Amino acid sequence: MLNRMVNRFVLHKRQTDWKQELAAGFTVFFTVAYILAVNPLILKDAGIPLSAGILATIAVSVFGCLWMGWWANAPIVLVPGMGVNAFFSYTIVQSIGLSWQQALAAVILSGVLFFAASVSSFGQRLSIAIPASLKHGITVGIGLFLTLIGLQKGHVVVSSPNTMIRLGDLSQPVVWITLIGLVVTVLLFVRGIKGSLLIGIVFTTTLSLIFSGPTGQALPQPGAKDLLTVFATADFSGMIHLSFWIAVFSLSMIVIFENMGLLSGMLPDQDKFPRAYKAAAISTAASGIFGTSPTIAAAESASGIAEGARTGIPALVTAGLFLLSYLFVPLIGWIPENAVAPVLVIIGAMMMQSVRHIPFHEFTEGFPAFLIITLIPLTYSIADGIAFGFIAYPLMKAASGKIREVSGILNGMAVLFLLYFIATSWISH
Repeated sequence: MLNRMVNRFVLHKRQTDWKQELAAGFTVFFTVAYILAVNPLILKDAGIPLSAGILATIAVSVFGCLWMGWWANAPIVLVPGMGVNAFFSYTIVQSIGLSWQQALAAVILSGVLFFAASVSSFGQRLSIAIPASLKHGITVGIGLFLTLIGLQKGHVVVSSPNTMIRLGDLSQPVVWITLIGLVVTVLLFVRGIKGSLLIGIVFTTTLSLIFSGPTGQALPQPGAKDLLTVFATADFSGMIHLSFWIAVFSLSMIVIFENMGLLSGMLPDQDKFPRAYKAAAISTAASGIFGTSPTIAAAESASGIAEGARTGIPALVTAGLFLLSYLFVPLIGWIPENAVAPVLVIIGAMMMQSVRHIPFHEFTEGFPAFLIITLIPLTYSIADGIAFGFIAYPLMKAASGKIREVSGILNGMAVLFLLYFIATSWISH
C-alpha cells in the first residue's frame, strides 16, 4: 500500500516530501474546519435538521477530499462553499420557494450539468461568453450578502419597518459579544494565525456562554439515522416548474465559474486542472445526494499550497481529519448563531477584493456589475441580483453600439432571466 502511494504521488519529482505534504494537510484542515459549524447552521435556515446537516457536511467533505486527493492528485480540498450555501438556503428555499428536498435535487442536476461542462468544450465556451466584470460582480455581491447575513445573525443590524434595516440595540449583550468576537477574529486573521476563523468561533461562543448563558445544548452523538433524514432524499417533483430550472441554472452558473476561477488561481500545476475540475463537478453532484449544498474548491487550500503542498496528500489528510471530527459533533450544539457572524463578515470582506477587477470607468461593463453587487443583498436573492446584471449587460452594449461584444450564449441567458421575471410576476398575480 505504501509503495502504491509513493508511486502515485512521486514526491521527489515535485520537489516535496511526506513531512511537507502532511504538515500542509493539517494546516488546511484547521484553516477550513470552521465549515463544520457554519454550514450546518446555514442549512438549518433551509429546514435541514442541525445534526443531519453536520453529518452531511462531514460526509461530503470526506468524499470530495478523497476524490480530489487520490484521483486528481491535487492539493485542493472540497468542502461546502460559503456563498453557495447561502444561495441554497436563502434564495432557492426561502426566496424561490422550493423545499429543501427539491433544492437538493437542484444541487444534483447542477452537478450533472457541471460535469457535462467539464468533459466538453461547452464549459470553456461558457467561461469565455460571460464577461469578467459580471463574474467579479457575482463574487462581490455574494460577499456583501454573506456580510449582511452575518451582521443579522449577530444582531448588529436588525429589520426596520421604516428603513428596511437599522443598527441593532447596542444595549444587548449579543451585539457587543459579536463585535468583540469580530475584532479578535480579524486580529488573528491578519496576523496569519492558523485556524484563526475556527478560533474566532470558539472565542465568541465562550463569550456568549459567559455573558448571555447557553442558547443551545450539546447534541446527542448523531448516527446513521440522522444522516438518513437527508441522504438520498432529493425530490425531483419540482422539475415541472420554471422556478426549479431557474434554481438549477443559477446554481450551475455559480459552481461552474467559482470552481473554474479558484482552481485556475490556486493550482501550482495547471496540468492537473482538467481532473481537478471534473473531481469538483462529481463532488457537487454528490453533495445533493449526501444532503447538503454544493462543495467548492476551498480558497483555504491556498494555506496548504503556501506550506509547499504539491500533491493530493493534503486533501487525503484533510479527509481523515474531517472523519475524526465526527467525535466532536456534540459540541457544535453549543455554538450560538452570533458566533459564526465574524466568520461570515471576514469571508465577505475577502470576496469584496474582486471589486478591483471591475472596470467601472467603462460604464457598459461597470453598471451591470454594479446592479449585481447591489441587488444580491438588497433583494436577499443571489439569483435575482445575477438576473438583473445579465439582462442589463446586453442592453447597455446595444445602447452604446457595442452589441457585437455580446456572445450569443449571454444573449440567450439574458432572455431566459427575463422570461423568469415575467413568469414569476404572472404566477404571483
